[in-house]
Amino acid sequence: MNPLPTVTKNLLIINVLMFLATLAAERYGIDLGDYLGLHFILSDRFNAAQLITYMFMHAGFLHVFFNMFAVWMFGRILEQVWGPKRFLFYYMICGIGAGLIQELVTGIHYYTLQAGLPPEAVEAVMRDGANALREYKNYIDPTMASLNLTLNGSTVGASGAVYGILLAFGMLFPNERMFIFPLPFPIKAKWFVLGYAVIELYAGLANNAADNVAHFAHLGGMIFGLLLILYWRKKNNGYNGFYYN
Repeated sequence: MNPLPTVTKNLLIINVLMFLATLAAERYGIDLGDYLGLHFILSDRFNAAQLITYMFMHAGFLHVFFNMFAVWMFGRILEQVWGPKRFLFYYMICGIGAGLIQELVTGIHYYTLQAGLPPEAVEAVMRDGANALREYKNYIDPTMASLNLTLNGSTVGASGAVYGILLAFGMLFPNERMFIFPLPFPIKAKWFVLGYAVIELYAGLANNAADNVAHFAHLGGMIFGLLLILYWRKKNNGYNGFYYN
């Protein structure tokens, strides 16, 4: 087997090390996910660097495992095709783009919830909500509780960048046949990617906040990936997307 390309290998190492650091910090009462995860822009815990740091944080073993499995499976192929610099640029743009879309969707959700509450309830959440979450508490009123999580919760994970990788693989190798569990037959990459996009759009519109998944961030990674690939193709006179450094 060929050795892993440089960027893919280092992305795997960094994400695994950050996950282990998160576990170690928890033993000392430090929540790295809270510091490095992406907060809503109106939260006093937001800073712009979180648009980068959040994609190297994960909420659990399965979260980091499946994201890194996708990076290993598809990212190494893209890096071999595009070269390390272009692949890293693409990965980061998809991750940052996913974070920006998440901020936008969170803002819409925040103002929608705020409109359904009296001003004193909103003020209470703004004043005391963050401390309540630090103590693993929340408000009894479901709208106040949801507003508090929206304002003071955080988003973590490389999923936005990973969905961008899936989109790129589907565009570069649309007719590549893939075996996807639990389907008993192979499926072309283009239909695999399209199916994932439809599922994420449906889940996002269903507004199923209980699953704690940033569905629109996943779509954001795909959208920014699509725009970047289309730009590269236009810049290279319709070239099919295979670029080498």
